Amino acid sequence: MCSAIWPETTKPVEQPVNWKLLQTIIILPGTALVFIPLTIVWLTSASRWAAAWSGTGTASFWIGVLLLCAGLTLAGWTVTLFMRFGQGTPAPWDPPKKLVIRGPYRYVRNPMITSVLVMLLAEALLFRSWPLAVWLISFFLINAIYFPLVEEKGLEKRFGGDYLTYKGHVPRWFPRMTPWVLPPENHEH
Repeated sequence: MCSAIWPETTKPVEQPVNWKLLQTIIILPGTALVFIPLTIVWLTSASRWAAAWSGTGTASFWIGVLLLCAGLTLAGWTVTLFMRFGQGTPAPWDPPKKLVIRGPYRYVRNPMITSVLVMLLAEALLFRSWPLAVWLISFFLINAIYFPLVEEKGLEKRFGGDYLTYKGHVPRWFPRMTPWVLPPENHEH
């Protein structure tokens, strides 16, 4: 039943870095992590909400750096999984052809969004910016509405019962304590 998502022993599909992936990085996380935050910092620069760079001697700087590294690592991992095992990218114009349930996807259904949220928190700390923190909350709320209404419905149509089984066992936002393991009778050998 779930041959599209399992077993971990299937060989990855090697794909060279392509323009579609570059477009994905520039357009999707680039907008959320660079364009919008820079616009917010610029628009608030002459206000009492202006960003103030955290110095290396502050806890907010080091926590921000650690969060940024963690977010980048998680983002890179999830994109790599989509490309190697899903045969696609995170972009709607080149979605994965196979449902990916590996690595962080065994704990939570949306680790890519989690990585962006972690990096937005890092930006808010590094720039000591409440407006960036508001953008973080707004980004989460937008996705909290979009995912159940649009994204998940599309995944249900594309992957059918495999996705419904996965959705029934792996939470959308808050990770499981243990990785979800597909029952052995559903593995294709």
